[in-house]
Amino acid sequence: METETETETATSSTCIPARAAHRDGNVLRWLGAYAASLVGDSIYFLALGWAAAQIAGPAQVGMVMAAGAVPRALLMLGGGVIADRFGPRRVVIASDAVRCAVILAVAGALALATPGLWLLIAAALVFGAVDALFMPAVGALPPRITDAGQLVRVQGLRALVQRVGTTTGPPLAGFAMGTGGPAAAFGVAGGLFALSLVLLVAVRIAPLPGGIGEDRGEPPWQQLRDGLRHIRRHPLIGPLVLSGALSELGAIPPLNVGLVLLADERGWGPSGVGWIVGAFGVGAGASALLLTIARRLPRAGAVQIAALVVGSAAIGSLALAPALVTAVALAGATGLVAGVCGGLAIALIQSATDPAYLGRVSSVMALTSVGIAPFAYPLFGFATDSFGTVPVFLACGAISMTGAAVGLLTPAVRRAELVR
Repeated sequence: METETETETATSSTCIPARAAHRDGNVLRWLGAYAASLVGDSIYFLALGWAAAQIAGPAQVGMVMAAGAVPRALLMLGGGVIADRFGPRRVVIASDAVRCAVILAVAGALALATPGLWLLIAAALVFGAVDALFMPAVGALPPRITDAGQLVRVQGLRALVQRVGTTTGPPLAGFAMGTGGPAAAFGVAGGLFALSLVLLVAVRIAPLPGGIGEDRGEPPWQQLRDGLRHIRRHPLIGPLVLSGALSELGAIPPLNVGLVLLADERGWGPSGVGWIVGAFGVGAGASALLLTIARRLPRAGAVQIAALVVGSAAIGSLALAPALVTAVALAGATGLVAGVCGGLAIALIQSATDPAYLGRVSSVMALTSVGIAPFAYPLFGFATDSFGTVPVFLACGAISMTGAAVGLLTPAVRRAELVR
């Protein structure tokens, strides 16, 4: 196999220009593709649930909604191997094309007939499996499309796009379903995936340094083991990945499930949940803007650790808030510091990663946040029911704090600096 195909080489530059990320057309095309994909994801997920509710009962709806999570979690690490083996650009384009075709096919089936639940389950399984390829590949692209000194800005821009995607997706889905039902919503999602595909085809990537190719002739299982070894043995990447995994496991369940339970317990109601989640989004958006416009962030490793300490403490303190206004303020602070912490951690990891391992490293990071952490939701609910919200929130804050402890105990993380 060629180290870089003729097609990919022709669309790649020999040197990515060192220009500001927000002015780099290559980065903006990638961001546009990422934004279209995020909005499409949001519309697809809501349309899938609505279509399932029209066919079956609540139990079956839950089964359909959860179906895609299983292949995504099981295949995520393999997706990282494939991204490194065949090149992230090629994999992200192929997986996006499959997603587009599957969703448009479901839209057509729903428009022409009333298919059974099996179609929705099959679509969810295929979509989850393809997501396991798409996510590591798209996450591995930033170091290949811009200068290393711009990685923090790219992560800030990416976080801004995520805020926009999660905000605009649900209203678009509601409008489409209100106008033409689930078939229309699936059609809109498929159109957005098609737009994402067009933009991704136009993205140029830099070849691997020194002529290194993605495929080194090793079997996939060996490549996966090599990638895990690269993470484990690296003095900066390994501790940062472990720190991030612990912080995600401690933060995601209380933020995604715990806030609903907390608001119900305190009598704040659905509007209270909206205010708290909205404040978190505002804080996260502010952190994304900060990372985007910041020209230089000295002592990035120390700042990342400090942000994780503050964010972990804020997560635990949410359950101690005596009033809604206090919880809203804490949520805003949590979003702000969590965004800074996550953006710096990803930039530090990607700038330190051997380019030949970017897909595998990206897959391990994605596995924690979208593959493993959601499976902790039932455990969080059971613990809350058994011990109450305050002890469980404090325990989750402590788990997240252990991620900060990993950084504090690692000299390479404390002294880490970003490439200028």
